[in-house]
Amino acid sequence: MTSKKTVHIAVYDTLADWEYGYAATAVSGTPYHRAPRDPVEVRAVSLTGAPVTTLGGLRLLPDLALDALRSEDSSLLILPGAQLWDSGEDLAPFAARARAFLQAGVPVAAICGATAGLAREGLLDDREHTSAVAEYLAEQPGYKGHDRYLDQDAVTDRGLITAGPTEPVAFAREILAELHLMEPHVLDAWFRLYRNSDPTAFLTLMSAAEAAAADAAGTADGSGRDGGE
Repeated sequence: MTSKKTVHIAVYDTLADWEYGYAATAVSGTPYHRAPRDPVEVRAVSLTGAPVTTLGGLRLLPDLALDALRSEDSSLLILPGAQLWDSGEDLAPFAARARAFLQAGVPVAAICGATAGLAREGLLDDREHTSAVAEYLAEQPGYKGHDRYLDQDAVTDRGLITAGPTEPVAFAREILAELHLMEPHVLDAWFRLYRNSDPTAFLTLMSAAEAAAADAAGTADGSGRDGGE
């Protein structure tokens, strides 16, 4: 029996296209997972369920509205950046939902402008975190997490992942680690390949994909490690 995971990605007008792509693809579309036969579904959530237009001009059709999103139905919530995070409180409901997720023990991942929204919500005050620069968060009303700011590519603290706008690969790395989707050495190779174009990492990933395919084939014909159960 499979244990299905569902990752929700918040989408909104002016969404920063480059910030969630690595995470979405690596979560749902790579052959390197620890349990590749266990599906991971990625679903898009907008404020009202209506289509949105990204910063790159793509028109996205969400799967559900924010009101229908429940923490018990999700394995992780991703909040990408968008210009709207810096131009008012239109996206504040997503920050409020992030609070509910964290309180329920469901991880949240925020990058770029979404970290500002979480700062205004008070979610960074007692957790280590990062963003574009410390000064960006310091400008946010009510932010009290100055002493918790770390100048790193991405930070995870008690279920909350944060990253700056130039770190989509590190952001995805932390998400993959939080969901335990790859063996540590495979995740390290994935990061080295997509961050540093390390050719040795590619060989590690190919070996992982071959092993996963062999395991899946063995399970299908009853000769895998779970085939006798």
